[in-house]
Amino acid sequence: MSRVHALSGAPPLRRRPAGFKGLARVITAQQLSVASAAAIWERLESRVLPFSPASFLAVPERELRRAGLSRVKIATLRGVAQALDEDTFDLDALTHAPEEVIHAKLTALKGIGPWTADIYILFCLARTDAWAPGDLALQYAVRDALRLDARPNLDEMVEIAEAWRPWRGVAARLLWAYYGLRRRGASPLDTISQKE
Repeated sequence: MSRVHALSGAPPLRRRPAGFKGLARVITAQQLSVASAAAIWERLESRVLPFSPASFLAVPERELRRAGLSRVKIATLRGVAQALDEDTFDLDALTHAPEEVIHAKLTALKGIGPWTADIYILFCLARTDAWAPGDLALQYAVRDALRLDARPNLDEMVEIAEAWRPWRGVAARLLWAYYGLRRRGASPLDTISQKE
C-alpha cells in the first residue's frame, strides 16, 4: 500500500451527503462509470427540487427517464422515497448504527444490494473501516496493486482487506485513486519498485 500511495498520492475524500439525497446518488451510480453516473445525477438533481422524497415522488416518470434513469432505478428510488415519506423506513436512524445493521436494513429494501449499501456506508457515512468487496474497480485495483494473477472474488476481497482493518475505507480510497491513474495510463507499480 505504501507503493500505491507513492504513486497515487493522497486520495480525494469523495464525501457525499447522508440521507435520501446521498442514497439516491449511490443508486443512480449502480453499474455505471463515474462519468455516466455524474452526468445522470446532474440532470436528475436539476429536476428534483428540493431533493427530498416528496419532491422525487412528484416528478413524472418520463422526466426521470429523460434524466437517464432506467425503469429499475426509478422503481428503486420511488420505493425508497415512499418508505421515507410514509415513515416506514428511517434512514437517519442508521447514521450511528453499526455497519452490519446499516447493511442489513438497506439491503432489505427492494433494488438495494450489497454494493449500494457498501458505497453508502463508505461515501455518505464516511466510515473508516467500510469496504466494498463487490466493486469491480476496487477488485481490479487490488489485482494490480498486489500483482495477483486474477481479479479477486468477493471472498478473496474480504480476506485481503482484513490486513487493512480498521482502515479499510482508507485503503479503498487509495486503491480507487490508483485505479484511476492506471486507467489514465499512468506508470504501473513496477516503475516504483525499480526505483526502490
